[in-house]
This record gives sequence, C-alpha cells and structure tokens, in this order.
Amino acid sequence: MTDAPQLYLMTPAGAQASALGPMLAEVMDRVAPACLRIRGGAEEDELGRLADMAREIAHARDVAVVIDDHVKLALRHGLDGVHLTDGAKAVRYARKELGDDAIVGAFCGTSRHEGMNAAEAGADYVAFGPVADSALYRGEPVELELFQWWSEMIEVPVVAEGAITRELITQLSPITDFIALGPEIWTQDDPVATLAMLWG
Repeated sequence: MTDAPQLYLMTPAGAQASALGPMLAEVMDRVAPACLRIRGGAEEDELGRLADMAREIAHARDVAVVIDDHVKLALRHGLDGVHLTDGAKAVRYARKELGDDAIVGAFCGTSRHEGMNAAEAGADYVAFGPVADSALYRGEPVELELFQWWSEMIEVPVVAEGAITRELITQLSPITDFIALGPEIWTQDDPVATLAMLWG
C-alpha cells in the first residue's frame, strides 16, 4: 500500500453542538477528512443535535459521518453509519439495521483475532489502538507490526487511533489506510494549528 493515509476525524467526547460547530468547520477546511466520527459521552438529545450539526457541515464537504454505537441515532439523523466500540460483536446487527450501503466500522483494540472476526462479519473498516500509551484507552499500546501485517494480508481498510504523534504518523503512513485524530487536537488551545502541525 503506497497511497498516503487519509484523515479520520473524531469529535471531542461529550461535545456540545453549539460550541463545536464553528471550530469543526474550520478544522475540516484545514485538512479534509475522509470520515467524521461523532464520539459518545453526551446525552442522547445532545448527540442528536451534534449529529444534525456534524452531518450538515460534513455532507457540505462530501465527508461521511459515523457515530459511536448508536444505530438508531444514525438512522434517525441520516448519518452514513456507525463506529462500533466493542469489536466484532454487533457488526452483523448494525449491518442488518442500517443496510448494505451504510458504513459499519469496528474498534478492535490490539486484537488481530477480533479484527479478523469484524472483517469476516462484514465491517467496512477495522480500527486498532491506542498506538502509544494513552489514559483514554484500556490496556497496552498496539504493536505497529499489526498494521504492517494487516495491510499486507487483509483487504478491509485499517484505521490507527489513540495517542497519535507526528512521528507515529510518519511510521504509520505506509501501513494504514486512515489515521484517526481527535483528542490530539481538541485538547490544544488551537485545534486548527495543531492539526496543521501534525498532518503537515
């Protein structure tokens, strides 16, 4: 795989739609992501508002939108699919509910086995992480060899997420399809400048 990976952008966990909107548009105008993922952590009403706002901003830029785990919200708010945070378990259910054209992604931690199960169940992409030590994730970081092996052996696209740095982006670029950024930029004073520095 020689193509450069694409940006997979995550919203801040528990974000408020009104506060995030302008900044989200600015970030997406700085580097166009392939996909925008709405992270959970807010009440369902707020997630609904976030879904409508994110869909409007993203679809105006031809960017797909997925939401963490909420199959019903994805359907109700016209999103492009879901990101399942518990591996392969719900892939078939989500596909059945959302249909063949929806995006169904699965986060599989550091488990090659779970990733293969998700791919076999029909996931459109598999995410592994964290790539480095991170308080936001359980367990040890994933070995970069897993991405190398996956990109050589499995056709389903792979996403790297969790504690991404500029150096890791360089290392991951030849062996991943997508690199996910979220907390790496939103926790900084200037998310747009941080994204520009990381993505360069």
